[in-house]
Amino acid sequence: MRVVMFGYQTWGHRTLQALLDSEHEVSLVVTHPKSDHAYERIWDDSVAELAEKHDVPVLVRQRPGDAELLDRLRAARPEIIVATNWRTWIPPEIFNLPPRGTLNVHDSLLPAYAGFAPLIWALINGEPEVGVTAHMMDETLDAGDIVLQRAVPVGPTDTATDLFHRTLELFGPITVDALALIATGRTDWVKQDRSKASFFHKRSVEDSRIDWTRPADEIERLVRAQSDPYPNAFTHHDGARLRILGARVSQGRYGGTPGRIFYREGDGVVIVAGPDAHRGRNHGLAITRVRTDDGRDHAATDYFRSMGGYLTAHPDRR
Repeated sequence: MRVVMFGYQTWGHRTLQALLDSEHEVSLVVTHPKSDHAYERIWDDSVAELAEKHDVPVLVRQRPGDAELLDRLRAARPEIIVATNWRTWIPPEIFNLPPRGTLNVHDSLLPAYAGFAPLIWALINGEPEVGVTAHMMDETLDAGDIVLQRAVPVGPTDTATDLFHRTLELFGPITVDALALIATGRTDWVKQDRSKASFFHKRSVEDSRIDWTRPADEIERLVRAQSDPYPNAFTHHDGARLRILGARVSQGRYGGTPGRIFYREGDGVVIVAGPDAHRGRNHGLAITRVRTDDGRDHAATDYFRSMGGYLTAHPDRR
């Protein structure tokens, strides 16, 4: 089939490579301009450079829908559009333009975790698996009928970086396999159960700030979700930002005020955590590794040379 691809970052790069290696003909690529957003500087393999290397015409747009783009799309005569990690809304005059519609490839198990940063949100929320969904695009973001869906399990120590690499391997195969099904003329795809849908916003620095009134297991998942190269989960100590690189839920139960630097437990330093920490029934968060604002990494037992004091959400609260 003749394919036009809308794609961005490493997800789009991997999808485009799979299309170029397949029997399909890529007649045009549309991609976003480079961004200074913290999350969009990560996994930023260039879709434009890959397309140009293979003499595929490229258009760069933040948002689609202008007259020139529509003219170029019509001239490209796609049988189908493939969209991967496209960050803005694609209007109906585009996604309905090809006779076979538009296939969107999204890194969650839809209908859950539509929208942005699904792997990070899913890990924070303790989901047992994540995955990739290839679905037909309609007027509601990430809500179209499902063509194919593939899952991978989430292990107890997995980071968002681990899950990125694991799900990235699915993007090329699921795209090519979905196109093969569409090429047969099938249209009996699986309707999404909208009662199970959830939609998440883009992450920002504020979403990495640790709230010590949250349960320790939730904070531990936040630390894994914000693994390098993502902006790390952070707190403040003596007025300075402190990034948390490694942590585990404590073995013991510790009571007191959330954020209290309390006790050495093995290779970690336990911080009191939880909404009812004063009752002494909660596990704390045993921090094992930290990064200071000068970029240096430290074992927590070296950084916290004495117990006492507090970790706080903001620098002016000590």
